[in-house]
Amino acid sequence: MVKKINTCVFISGSGSNLLSIIKSSREYNFPIKVKLVISNNKKANGMKYAKKYNIPCKYYSSLNKTLFEKKCLTELRKRKIKFLCLAGFMKILSNSFISNFRHSILNIHPSLLPKYKGLNTHKRILKNKDIYAGCTVHYVNRKLDSGKIISNKKIFIKKKETEKSLKRKVLLLEHKLYPQAIRQVFK
Repeated sequence: MVKKINTCVFISGSGSNLLSIIKSSREYNFPIKVKLVISNNKKANGMKYAKKYNIPCKYYSSLNKTLFEKKCLTELRKRKIKFLCLAGFMKILSNSFISNFRHSILNIHPSLLPKYKGLNTHKRILKNKDIYAGCTVHYVNRKLDSGKIISNKKIFIKKKETEKSLKRKVLLLEHKLYPQAIRQVFK
């Protein structure tokens, strides 16, 4: 039996990357096991995937960041979680929270970092008339979208591309890239 690392996935929305990670984690040689899902959005669609796959799921309001992180840390310790994946998690974690999981938090971002950190990525890419778009999996550190890059994938932007069509294409790339990057981390 492969010894898998107990992992928590943090989400805020649709959970499509969560689903991709869960499905990959079911493979025999995949290095992690999703033991917990945490959402800061009570209505996050991704919580349905956690329920479908019998993975415990917790919602904590993030209006009070200190309280949110305290509740998360308590739950993570209780479940012996050693690795975190941020998958569409739309809050910035504090430096003190991050220091509890040094080199053990991954994030996926819908651009070819270091370009277009933060929000409204696709809009900015199209406005600047870039030729390529893509996504990046990176370690989380103290600066937004600035941690060491693990892996990225790019696609060509068509002339009549819209924000919506570009977002859809990049999301499909993300679903492939995130599990690949997780494997890479544990090689």
